Amino acid sequence: MKIADGQSILFTGDSITDCGRGYPVGRKSQLGDGYVSLVDGLLSIYYPQIGTTILNTGINGNRVIDLERRWQKDILSLKPDWLSMMIGINDVWRQFGSPYEPEHVDIEWFEKVYRKLLGQTCPELEGLVLMTPYIIEPNLDDPMRVQMDAYGMVVRRLATEFDAILVDVQAAFDAYLLHRPSQSLCDDRIHPNLTGHMIIARAFLSMIEFIRI
Repeated sequence: MKIADGQSILFTGDSITDCGRGYPVGRKSQLGDGYVSLVDGLLSIYYPQIGTTILNTGINGNRVIDLERRWQKDILSLKPDWLSMMIGINDVWRQFGSPYEPEHVDIEWFEKVYRKLLGQTCPELEGLVLMTPYIIEPNLDDPMRVQMDAYGMVVRRLATEFDAILVDVQAAFDAYLLHRPSQSLCDDRIHPNLTGHMIIARAFLSMIEFIRI
């Protein structure tokens, strides 16, 4: 496994990461009810010899510009060994769900801010994991799916640029949707149930060479 004994992993992002975590920083029993808690539990069960500290600073509704505003407090000041970042869902969703909002994050702005944050952080990290935004929608021609895929391509480029581990969350959901409908995971195409969070956790763990899942 890529993560070594004694290292810390900080997960940050939006509501998918937050998922009811404790504040100001989710840790131990306050990691929330989503994929972050599942990752912590599976690491503890299968790698009890590795003392990994899991932290969660996801916040509901966040876009990349919201992460930028709290980057020093919620990421840099915590000095994690590893950083896992999943952002972009709200950057896309608000363009469709809140079309008259005055501050939409277009794709050029998204990439500019994302790159800035990584540039500030990468020299201090042992490892970086970038997770693609996603929509639980199998129709590749759906307008929001088209936009989400475009933002996901930005994350792919940045993962290459910054030598990060890429977790293709969209691809993980797509594999499931070949066999079952999106309604089996959620009602709004975004916020998954426990099965959906397990799909995210499994995608993350597979990319850090968690060989038991």
